[in-house]
Formats: sequence, C-alpha cells, structure tokens
Amino acid sequence: MISTTFIVVATASLIALALIVLLGAKLVGLVVIKEDEVGIVIRKFGKSLPAGKLIALNNEAGYQADTLAPGWHFGYWLPQYRIIKAPVTIVPAGEIALVVAADGAPIPPERILGKVVDCDNFQNARKFLANGGEKGRQLGILTAGTYRINLAQFKIITSNNAPAYGMSSQDLLVYTVEPDQVGIVTTMDGLPIEEGEIAGPPITGHDNFQNAQAFLDHGGHRGLQEQVLLSGSWNLNPWFVQVEQEPMTKIPIGYVGIVISYVGKPMEDVSGVAFKHGNLVEPGHKGVWVEPLNPGKHPINTRVMKVELVPTTNIVLNWAVRNESHKYDENLSPITVRSGDGFAFNLDVAQIIHIGAQEASKVISRVGSVQNLVDHVLQPIVGNYFRNAAQQYTALDFLGERGKRQVEAARYVREALKTYDVEAIDTLIGDIDLPEELLRTQTDRKIAEEERKTYEAQKEAQEQRQLLVRETSLADIQREMVKAERGVEIAKLQADATIEAAKGDAEATRLQADGDAAAILAKGEAQARAYRAGANALGGASYVSLQLMQLVGSNSVRIVPDVSVSGSGGNGLVDALLGVMLHEQVNPHDLPAPATTATPAEK
Repeated sequence: MISTTFIVVATASLIALALIVLLGAKLVGLVVIKEDEVGIVIRKFGKSLPAGKLIALNNEAGYQADTLAPGWHFGYWLPQYRIIKAPVTIVPAGEIALVVAADGAPIPPERILGKVVDCDNFQNARKFLANGGEKGRQLGILTAGTYRINLAQFKIITSNNAPAYGMSSQDLLVYTVEPDQVGIVTTMDGLPIEEGEIAGPPITGHDNFQNAQAFLDHGGHRGLQEQVLLSGSWNLNPWFVQVEQEPMTKIPIGYVGIVISYVGKPMEDVSGVAFKHGNLVEPGHKGVWVEPLNPGKHPINTRVMKVELVPTTNIVLNWAVRNESHKYDENLSPITVRSGDGFAFNLDVAQIIHIGAQEASKVISRVGSVQNLVDHVLQPIVGNYFRNAAQQYTALDFLGERGKRQVEAARYVREALKTYDVEAIDTLIGDIDLPEELLRTQTDRKIAEEERKTYEAQKEAQEQRQLLVRETSLADIQREMVKAERGVEIAKLQADATIEAAKGDAEATRLQADGDAAAILAKGEAQARAYRAGANALGGASYVSLQLMQLVGSNSVRIVPDVSVSGSGGNGLVDALLGVMLHEQVNPHDLPAPATTATPAEK
C-alpha cells in the first residue's frame, strides 16, 4: 500500500510544479485562448492615443486593434498587458446582427450610417480602420454564422440584446414578405429625392436592398422607393430600410387595370395626333400607361401608382331609385322633365354602355375614372337630352309614343359617347311618372274609348246574329227545294230503272226459255240415244221392263192400293171412300192421292 506520507509528498510536488509552470508562464507572458473565445488585448502603458481615437494601431496604450486567436500566445506579460477573453459572436439562423463601430472616421453629414469597408465582416478591426471605416451605426450587417469580433471596437446587436439598444428582437429577424403581398420600401440613407419627385428611382445592383453600400454607390435616394420587394426572405438592415407590406393589386375577371403612375421617366405621349384629350405613355413613364393590366395579381407600388379598374363587360346605369351593385349610378336619380304642355314628370332611364379593353386607357386619360365618366359625361348627356326632348311633345304624346322616344334617345346617346371612346349599347325608358290628374283624364278617355268599342262590337254582333238567322232560313228553304228537286230526279231515275228492269226480265225470260228448250231437246236426244243403246244391248222387251221397274222405284208408285174396293154390290164406292178417310186419319202426312182399283163392274 502507498503510504499517506507518499501521497502528501506527491501532491506537494505537483502543486510546486504547477506554481513553477504558472510562474514561468507569467515570466514568458503566455496567454491561452480557447476555440470559442477571442482575446481582446489592452496595453497598460505606452504612448498615448491621438485625440478622438479609441483603438490603438501602433502599440499605443489602450485597446489594441488586433485580437488573439485560439491557441498559445507568448510575450503578453502581466505588468504590460491585460487580456480579456470574450466569447465569440454567434448569429443564429434566420436572424441578422447590427454593428456599431466605436472608432473610425466620422460619418459625412449627408449620410447617417457608416459605409461598408473590407474588414472580413468586422472581424479585422485594423483593416476596418485602415480602409476608412466610419464610427457609429454601420450599413453592413452580420448574417447567420460565428464571428471573432473585437468587442472593444464593435458592439454587436442581436435579438438577445436588442432591447438594451432600444430595438425589438423582431427587428433582427430575416425580413419575410408574405405570398400575395408586396413590400413598399423606404430607405433611411442616400441622396435626397430630387425636387418634383415623390420617390427614388429604381437602382440596379443592390440585390433587393440587401447590399446597402451598392445602393448608395449607384446613386440611391433616401425615402420612398419605386422598387418593391416581392414575396421571399431578405437580409435587410432595419437602420437602412423600412418595409410595409400591402396586398398585390388584383384585377378581377371582366376588368382591366389602367395604371396612373406618378413616378418614372419623363412623360412621352404615344397616343397619336388623333387623340387630343389626354396623354398615354409606355410603362415606366409618368402618366397613364397605354398598356392595361389584364386580370390577375400584379406587384404594383400603390404609394406611387394608382390602378383604375375599368369593367370590360356591359355596364348598366339606372336613373332611378334603385342602383346596380357596382355603385357607379349611386349618384343618379330619376330625370325630371317638363313637357310642351307644361306638365312636369319624372322618367326612369337605364343606359347600357361598354368600354373596350383597348379603349380603357383613353377613357381614363380623358376623364380620370369610370365614376367621373358617369358623373361628368353620361349624367349631363342623358339628362339634358330627355329634358330637351320632352319639351317637344305633350305629356300624353310622350307617354303614348315611348317606343319612338326610346329609339331617338339611343341614337343620340350612341353618337355622343363615340367621342369619349365609349360604346352605348342601348337606352331604355322605364317608368314615366305623369301627374295624377293627367293620368285620370287619360284613364277616363281610355275607358270611354273601350266602352265605345264594346258597344260597336255588340252592335256588330247583333247584326251578325240577324244575318245568321236570315241566312239560316234561306239555307233551310234551299235545302227543301233541293230535296224536292232531288226527289223528282230520283223518281224519274226509279221509273227508268223499273223500265229497264222489266226489259231485262223479259229478255232474261226469253233467253231462259230458249235455254230450257235447248236443254230439253238436248236431254231428249241424249235419252233417245240411251234408250237405243239399251234396247240394242238388252233387247226391246227386256229394256222396257227394266225402265218400267226403275220408274216404279224412283216415283214410289204403289203397286198394291192403300184401299181396295171389291164386289159387285152398290156399296163398293162408299167403302172405298171410307177407306180413304180412315187412311188419312191414320197417316195424316201422307199427301199423295190414293190409288184405287176399280172393280170390273165400275169399269
């Protein structure tokens, strides 16, 4: 085991060695700077700094321009130097840091921020001072990263310490312009805006105001700027530029936007000699731009430009108590006119107009806005026309011929609006509010007229009814006459038909008789031939016997009589008669006459 004495001796030896090393380090002036530190050197004695200087460049007493990087540094003896180990400066992602220089040349009176010089992002104070860096607030900023800054020369403002310098931590964030927004920029430094201008002209090469020194070097002006920032994130120095976000200018479907610019190049009219009522310019010049903005979203600087929306669909304007949703006619009211016979009454009028997309710039250049077109052009044109036209007619005539008055008004307004590059589609007359007493007279007259027409119609109906009765009677008489005439003709025709029928029957009878005779003759000849053939075949006596038997069979000839009367007495005839009567009673349907056989005495 190691004894306690040995441990104590070893510890004492280590302490002594550490003291010797520390004493040696002090003797050789050793300074050790860590990786996350920066060594700020203060020289305790030496020649004095010039008046107004804070940072020594030539080993004067005070804060030295050069700092100590991480590592071992010798020669900084304790009696001569004091070393301050400051942490490195870290700017988080999404933020920026502002810089205030404690020493440097004075800022010229025409500027408020120190110019940007080559100094390795303020990490080399010597180069800053040697290159003419100016004391005070700086144009240059620090973006996200880690920096070894001489904090004796530069004060770094971050989001962590911003309130100590009277700023908000939000001011040190990377500036973001939201989608569908446009950033309106105002710069705090630069040349004064020229007389007669309201905004600084666009400057190139400054990377959307992120390179403030380039902006100034190219002649940028302080104040409101024509150029805008579009959506995105930008490293902007809040001491140099202020941004306000406004919605992009939206042109709806069915409209065009006419830009009226108050800034830009000098006005150069491109409207041509035929257009004498205003000026049109190309985009980028002062005045009314000849090219309209089509439907969509446009990044327009509304502080230096105005966009006048012009409908390209038909616009309906009402001189009435009702208004359309576009509100262009909200200042219009029914037109009061006076007729030639001294009656005052109100007219409701509707006017339909159309402004073409290519003519919209001319309209705006001439009158300034669609509302001005309605108030200062259409209202006097339409109103005065109807006031003048009404005086040429009586009130009732004006009402009765409203269609003609409407056609005349449409023709007049159409010609009048052509000079303003506006198309008049139609002019329509609505309600005509005539005085009540005049309307009552008109109503009574109309009622009387309608009653007269009714009486005439009834009279005509009665006459027509009488004529119908008379014509009906005549038609009945004529029908009877026609019926009688037709009866006579029918009788004649029937008689003729009877005669012809009789002639036909006679002829038919004659022809039938001729036919029967011929048939009988033919039949007799056939029978004769048959008899001759039979006789030849059987012999005369035999054939006769055969024919005789056929006749008896076919004619049902009784060979034996139903009643036989015999005897020679006088009662034979009576007996025969009684026999016949008895036979008829027994056989009532046997109609043929009975065959009798006479006695030899009766014969």
